[in-house]
Amino acid sequence: MTEKTASKYLLNLEKHFAADSPALLRASKVFQELDQIEYDLGLIGIDETTASKSSWWPIISLIGGNSTAKSRFINNYLGSDNQFAGIQTANHKFTVLLHSNQANPTTLPGTALDVDHRFPFYQISRQIEQQQAGEGDRINSYLELKTLTSDRLKSKLFIDAPNISAAPSNPVTSLLTKHIVENSDLVFVFTDIFDSTSPLVDELIGQIRLHQDSNKFVYLIDTPVTLVNSSSTSEIISSWQRKLAGLGLNTGQFIVLPSQDSGISTPTNFAAIDQCIANVGYDRTYRVINSLEMNIRELNNVVIPEVKKAIVQWKERSTFSSLIVLGFIATLAIFAEIQMGILELLIDPIIGPIIIITLIIIMVPVHIIFSKIHAKVIINQLNARQKELHLMENLSGIFEKNLTFSRMLLPISEPVGWNKKTKLRLSQISDKAKGLVQLLNDNFSTYDGQPSSAGYPDASNINNA
Repeated sequence: MTEKTASKYLLNLEKHFAADSPALLRASKVFQELDQIEYDLGLIGIDETTASKSSWWPIISLIGGNSTAKSRFINNYLGSDNQFAGIQTANHKFTVLLHSNQANPTTLPGTALDVDHRFPFYQISRQIEQQQAGEGDRINSYLELKTLTSDRLKSKLFIDAPNISAAPSNPVTSLLTKHIVENSDLVFVFTDIFDSTSPLVDELIGQIRLHQDSNKFVYLIDTPVTLVNSSSTSEIISSWQRKLAGLGLNTGQFIVLPSQDSGISTPTNFAAIDQCIANVGYDRTYRVINSLEMNIRELNNVVIPEVKKAIVQWKERSTFSSLIVLGFIATLAIFAEIQMGILELLIDPIIGPIIIITLIIIMVPVHIIFSKIHAKVIINQLNARQKELHLMENLSGIFEKNLTFSRMLLPISEPVGWNKKTKLRLSQISDKAKGLVQLLNDNFSTYDGQPSSAGYPDASNINNA
């Protein structure tokens, strides 16, 4: 077994994010163990890591409708001057907002997000191409990255979605909307989006229903400042709760934002918003650890079964092809028996074994040739299947490790390296991932005045990391 060094990406993650949470530092070590298993199986390269499947940035998405509520909120929340005036509600792109120390804001193309595995849109062009042929090359038409100077952007990413109510209903926009909802730790949904109907709005409602078991959605109600007071706020929230309940949306926090459209200059109190965002780092840590568990389940339930299925199909096709040749030889033998009577030669104690050995000498190379021919077809199928399932694991890589002389001849359907020892290692990694969740929970709970992590011997080591 070749020892796999930690990928540059994983080392970069440890450098930038490990200080945020001891659990993330421990998670990076567990990811390295999973990477070693996948590398041994031939699923990933020497400098690849399964940690790149999920962005380690705390991610906050903002989704709004036809009004200017979302753009005004972004400008007010991130800064009071005009440096963010370019962020408009009419923007048709998904915009990632990133903190920068540069004085002037900078806009970078979508390719900056597509090729950088630190961001949540890494290699999204591949999925776009599958959704709509030819659109993968037009990634800059759908995504952009803006760097801004704002303390509230430090150590987190904001994703500003285009006007969902007015956005064109196409597979790409639908894919990107679904992507940000699934991968965000916190989603601010401006209630003006529910004032109109469109296919994308309906899809968004379906996505919120799917994820509303988690507390990741916050509904922002843009209301004229003259109507906001302690009594009216409760009535406004109750009204929207009833309206959204009618749409099947029963969970989520509601915050009333005084609108500045009336021309009255009133400082906005963002305390409630700040409190929601303050917890996004914890949500990110849970998401990253959950992605670790999902990677393990994906290896068990998707990757290995796909390879097993391919191996079985490969062997069936190779065996069937060899049987056709063997059947042809048997047919010739029957005709030879009818014409010349060769049965006596087959039962001859000397000539008979020679004939059988000769037949084996002929059939073994024939079977090897057929196996290699069918393997090329299977490899192409696995490459297509890998793209279809959006897997980073190289399915054909682990399959090609089975193209050995012995495995071509013997009826073995288990992939090379997928044995009891590997399964035990994977089970141990799964237990470690579950232990990381417990450690996170211990940060927020005590039992009888003592940290509940007291029962876990590794907890002290991690907390001191």
